[in-house]
Amino acid sequence: MLSLRAISSFSWRVFRFRLFGCEPLISQMDKCTNEEQVFDLIEENKAIISEEEVGCAFNILWQFQKQNTGLLKSVEYIKNHPQFLTLYNLTTNKMEFMNDDNLVNVLYCIQQFAVEPHDPLVEALVTEAWRRLERFDMNVLAKFSTCLADQHLYFSPLMGKIADIVSRNLETIQDLRSLSVLMVSISSLTSQRFQKQLVKKTELLFDTIDSSQVNTARRILQFLRNIKYSYYPLLERCNKVFLSNMNDLDLDTISKIFSLYHSVQFNNFEFILITKKRLTEMIPLFDQPATFVKLFVVLGPMAGPEEKKQLESSILLISEELTSQDALAVIGAMEEMESRNLRLIKKIASILHKNLENYKPIELLKITHSLIVLHFQSKEFFVKLRELLLSYLKISVKTSEISILVSAISKLPSPHLDEVGISRIEAVLPQFDLNDLNSFATSVLKWIQYGHVYPDNTTGKQLKLLQKIDHYGHQRLQKYNNLNSLWAEVKSLKGDWFSESLLEETIATLQRLVDGINYTNVIHPFAIFPIILPFSTLNYDPPQRDEFFGTCIQHLNSYLSLLDPLRLVFLGFFFATLEYFPEDLLRTIFNIKFLSRLDSQLEILYSTLNRKVQFRLMELNRAVCLECPEYQIPWFHDRFCQQLYNKDIGSLNGAQQQIYKMLAEVLGGANCVKASALTPYYHLLDFECILDKRKNPLPYGNHNVTLGKMPQMHWESNTQIVGSSLPPGAERIALEFLDLRAFCRNIPHLKGKSAMKKRHLEILGYRVIQIPHFEWNSMVLSTKGARMDYLRERIFGDGKS
Repeated sequence: MLSLRAISSFSWRVFRFRLFGCEPLISQMDKCTNEEQVFDLIEENKAIISEEEVGCAFNILWQFQKQNTGLLKSVEYIKNHPQFLTLYNLTTNKMEFMNDDNLVNVLYCIQQFAVEPHDPLVEALVTEAWRRLERFDMNVLAKFSTCLADQHLYFSPLMGKIADIVSRNLETIQDLRSLSVLMVSISSLTSQRFQKQLVKKTELLFDTIDSSQVNTARRILQFLRNIKYSYYPLLERCNKVFLSNMNDLDLDTISKIFSLYHSVQFNNFEFILITKKRLTEMIPLFDQPATFVKLFVVLGPMAGPEEKKQLESSILLISEELTSQDALAVIGAMEEMESRNLRLIKKIASILHKNLENYKPIELLKITHSLIVLHFQSKEFFVKLRELLLSYLKISVKTSEISILVSAISKLPSPHLDEVGISRIEAVLPQFDLNDLNSFATSVLKWIQYGHVYPDNTTGKQLKLLQKIDHYGHQRLQKYNNLNSLWAEVKSLKGDWFSESLLEETIATLQRLVDGINYTNVIHPFAIFPIILPFSTLNYDPPQRDEFFGTCIQHLNSYLSLLDPLRLVFLGFFFATLEYFPEDLLRTIFNIKFLSRLDSQLEILYSTLNRKVQFRLMELNRAVCLECPEYQIPWFHDRFCQQLYNKDIGSLNGAQQQIYKMLAEVLGGANCVKASALTPYYHLLDFECILDKRKNPLPYGNHNVTLGKMPQMHWESNTQIVGSSLPPGAERIALEFLDLRAFCRNIPHLKGKSAMKKRHLEILGYRVIQIPHFEWNSMVLSTKGARMDYLRERIFGDGKS
């Protein structure tokens, strides 16, 4: 065997001598087919090799590595090869003679071979590059910025110098590929004004790039993620690049794009649908745990039932080979998939349990949240997790870590924090933004709720902590000087603390910053959704209502064929609650082609959102049929509603049970009042009764409709319901108990959905009596007699509701 190797080596040298003897060294290296051939050439020519040939050798070695699937092993092998040391020494001696491009390329390649940033050669190359920085062209500057970013020098003076050079030369830059690289590298050092300039320049140059430049589009997306700016025009253009190159996108690229889309809160139905098909085709192609886990994470949340079953079965088969990071990725995907595979949940949890000590705080938070959502139960697991989180909290000095740890502890079963933990929070409160303060407030409220379980009497201290959180929240709001930074902190807030404690201060801040609203950051079709939502929810008309809504619709109409079906359904519903029915939008939605696209999108949505979209479509269909019969849009939700209400028509709460018993007395018997009644078009009423023309209650007999056997119904212009006619002069009354959810916070103003329901019931011929919770629970109605009189007056009085 040894003799064969020797002959083989000898043959290569003879062959190479005959072939390359008279050729330049660079040409010889270009014809090499593996690293060993390159190293042989270096060994034989080290005495005469030039600085240009050194750069060529590094570049070719790196090209080989990019084609190698066993990258980490090969990198280590190459770095420890004797001839790599030869190249290392040659670079040290010749770097000052290298041209700019060669110098930076050598630095880049050396870093790719995992040479440490503190290595003397790397430091020397960076210093030499810094000395030449002002003369670098943009391509070289971009590559050098990547080298610094690889060393995590995002906030270094050197990166700041690069940002300054880009700023001074922005008008003359014409290469978007280089600019996109620079934008990502310097994003942490850009002012808001500079960010806008970069975005504007990117828009101007976008049409100059080839449609196949996926990496350029991905870097633009990454820049927008880094600066927390969801700029829809650029997002759309990047998305078009990805769609046009879908057949060339590999699993890694698709995974990165999805991660970036999630960060900038951008969804595109067409991209999801096409990638789902492409990723599903990849399922049989991956048998290595690392690659299959990546496929599971990307495809799982949008897979259909059969694909989910296949993915879960496959991941279970390789579960013994999963690393701690694999298990972390899988459990996060299972949460998004709303997995109910108990066997797989337990298996992944066991891997997480074994490796709990190896996870970072942010990873422990993800684990906690995912397992709670997946209804995983294990006292041993959560006890160990709690101990670990508390131990980290006691020693942590990073504000971000403390916020994460507190959030994770609050999600555990029976959350509780002792005095040491409370002191840790108090010490860092002034340093936190609104997101962190909101998270703390939510956690404290949970601890107070569970405080009676624990004997250490920390509730008083928790209440004081809540007051301090309020104080720093007010201070934080007063410091904002632009809308973008405010929006970045408040857009993802959840819970009641912010709206209850900081409402007035927030309104004052928004009024102070109102001049920051302009045409560039408002009316884009994607922005119409959040603009209309508060008016719809709160049931408020904007000033110049028709002109305002008309402008929104005008900007929306040209995008009707491009926007996701889901988004259009919600927009249609929001407008309907405001009694605004744009015909173009409704004709687009109630169209066979559109509904087919919507069905395709519903298949990739998680079940909760799926049900919500279907319900909103039904509500929109009902609103159009009742309020715009002239559009002649058919009602097609009978079966959906019957299935919905056959599953659960709901039960009466305490107040409703009180009202039901009193109504029975007021009306002369339980047979004169019907609870949980369904109307035509399937509005669910708390109570229904019928009075004849003399205002005498009529008992239910043939008027009662059996659930699940509702007759075919349609609306006629005289507001009478076919098959449900009443005696002459009789009236049907709908009684609704309105709890807190029906009103805006702190004022007796009806929300949009409740107001729309009242309109619909009146169109259907009902007299509507609404019983607000603040009237029913008032001191005036504190006795049964007073409540009985109240009901009599509302039912038999002047007939006004």
